[in-house]
Amino acid sequence: MKTLISSDLPRIDDHFVKEDSRVEVVRGFLLMSPPAEEPHATLHLTLAYLLAAHVGPDYAGAVDMLTRTSRDSDFAPDASVYPAERDPETGGRRLEELAFEIASTQPLDSAGEKARELVRRGVRRVFCIVVRHLRVLEWSTETDGWSPLLDDSSIEDRCFVRPLPVVSLLHATATHDAVVAALDARENPALRAIEARGEARGRSAALLAVLGARGLVPSDTERQRILEAESAVLDQWIARSPFISETSELFSGG
Repeated sequence: MKTLISSDLPRIDDHFVKEDSRVEVVRGFLLMSPPAEEPHATLHLTLAYLLAAHVGPDYAGAVDMLTRTSRDSDFAPDASVYPAERDPETGGRRLEELAFEIASTQPLDSAGEKARELVRRGVRRVFCIVVRHLRVLEWSTETDGWSPLLDDSSIEDRCFVRPLPVVSLLHATATHDAVVAALDARENPALRAIEARGEARGRSAALLAVLGARGLVPSDTERQRILEAESAVLDQWIARSPFISETSELFSGG
């Protein structure tokens, strides 16, 4: 499929479809975009949740963002990932690199028409989540059709901080695991703080166990000090614990 030359096209943010109008235009045909019912609606939330965690620092994510793909097409993929840097020529946003559609009652042919338009405009990859069959598909330019992705596979792409597991798009338990893994890959400060506190709690428990085995019972104040200490300090106290005769000696020198 030939990619259209951008100079022959309107800007991607030069819209003739009005925001919040609940209509889209694909190749000159007017399509209604009605609100979704469960479970279609819940998949919208899942997709947004996953993309927010996985999108890399040089990219941005959006839901229901209009894209002008051609002179007679103006519609909004259910979710998009695009470069965060603004277009130096237009000052507007750049074209999305990834697009996602969620198909429920609409025929796959309709999602396919959108995929063709997006790819012709220059979108690198287009995916479709099929609600009825709980499948994830990717548009293939070679076959001009949808290709299924295995549930145990992942979507690897430069837009993501880590590969996005396909199963995480379909099952809630895998969704949360994937988000935590993505936050870890992003070195999220809040997650790092939780991890550090978890490590410190483990060391606190180990120290209290050593003291208990030696018959040393910390006072309430000493116990609280142990529970609130950081890992580096706890390591020093753990190393000192076999050689003390009273719990108060644990804190001498730090």
